[in-house]
Amino acid sequence: MRGGGLLVAGTTSDAGKSVVTAGICRWLVRQGVKVAPFKGQNMSLNSFVTREGAEIGRAQAMQAQAARVEPTALMNPVLLKPGGDRSSQVVLMGKPVGEMSARGYHGGRQQTLFEPVLACLEELRATHDAVICEGAGSPAEINLRRTDIVNMGIARAARLPVVVVGDIDRGGVFAQFFGTTALLAPEDQELIAGYLVNKFRGDVTLLEPGLDMLHGLTGRRTFGVLPYAHGLGIDEEDGLRVSLRGTVRESVVAPPLGADVLRVAVCAVPLMSNFTDVDALAAEPGVIVRFVDRPEELADADLVVVPGTRGTVKALAWLRERGLADALARRAAEGRPVLGICGGFQVLGEHIEDEVESRAGAVEALGLLPVRVRFAREKTLARPVGEGLGERVEGYEIHHGVADVRGGEPFLDGCRVGAVWGTHWHGSLESDGFRRAFLREVAAAAGRAFVPAPDTSFGTLREEQLDRLGDLIEEHADTDALLRLVEEGAPKGLPFVPPGAP
Repeated sequence: MRGGGLLVAGTTSDAGKSVVTAGICRWLVRQGVKVAPFKGQNMSLNSFVTREGAEIGRAQAMQAQAARVEPTALMNPVLLKPGGDRSSQVVLMGKPVGEMSARGYHGGRQQTLFEPVLACLEELRATHDAVICEGAGSPAEINLRRTDIVNMGIARAARLPVVVVGDIDRGGVFAQFFGTTALLAPEDQELIAGYLVNKFRGDVTLLEPGLDMLHGLTGRRTFGVLPYAHGLGIDEEDGLRVSLRGTVRESVVAPPLGADVLRVAVCAVPLMSNFTDVDALAAEPGVIVRFVDRPEELADADLVVVPGTRGTVKALAWLRERGLADALARRAAEGRPVLGICGGFQVLGEHIEDEVESRAGAVEALGLLPVRVRFAREKTLARPVGEGLGERVEGYEIHHGVADVRGGEPFLDGCRVGAVWGTHWHGSLESDGFRRAFLREVAAAAGRAFVPAPDTSFGTLREEQLDRLGDLIEEHADTDALLRLVEEGAPKGLPFVPPGAP
């Protein structure tokens, strides 16, 4: 097999396309298939930096890990990073190329990107046995079909069979499957091979009559019913659900080694990005992570994290409006731990000069760290390696802000003053030795008898999660039929479901 492919579409956003794509990738690679993930256009504030210095969606980096291949810009050629309700930064082949309104993007720019997107897919297909593509939103967004480069547009151009995933936990999944198919043009319907039910709870035999009726109405089969599984939303594109945090919250967790737990409060700042940074904290036995937006919620926290954000100045104003800025200042004065990451690091500094992101000019920050930040037009995209708290650390950087550190103790690329730490490095807490050393520092400053587990491996936990996704596909999907789709394409003679696209 060489150059096979499949598009995993969804009836809605958050139907489970990302995790199903990852699960299929992990199942295929376990069968000895050389597989790669692909998403032509992704909209997300959670991103990752590849080894060649390209920015792509974290979901595609996670899917690459599921496929056991190195992530590259080919896997996510277009990334849109929202900067507000109506505009996004456009990242093409891993590099930002400007800001654009939704109207401007869908009105013309998107179509100019179709050929580069298709070229990336074809390059992956030429070097892999199979490419598992993820769609975006729903393929039946009839107002956007003309300019589509991620759903049926790419499927039709590359002749990819399409499996539509529906989240039955939300209800209405049969209507979603039927309506999605019936709103597509005949040429698009030819590629809709069938359906995959996701997040089912209960006795599957009770569902089977509905699946039979759906087959009778559409002429298309259902390739599997995946059960609801807790804690599998790894590296979500959006939302506040954190993968391993979900596992900690929803399953039986080992008790803390010491007498105390550690409570971590994450400020849910506007345009929060790469909130997956706290996954590694939540993976530790005895560490409780929650997202907060009120100052009183910081009172019992042993550590407060101010995470990354696509809108540093907006986040700073939000912290002040909510009273969280004063609460952070009180914590710093009392020697209670605060960690700022990327945009969160910037708001903890003294001064911000921003003519790029917000164009607000000179803005006074919270003054908790001796740092002055100037926003550069060129984005820093890097994969730094260094040492922190006596331990080896790996991370990645995605920011326009350039920090001028004028004091404090060195902390990765940033600094520390008392119990306030700041760094631009995302992902540093995934380094197990460093994370344990940091938590020991936090526990000491917070006066907690907390002891980090000596054997928690974040990398191992992530691999276990990906294997669970592969197991879901292997155990609950018709893998023989899926493999035929990948190798041979959509079945011939699939019936048209009226009325079709208007």
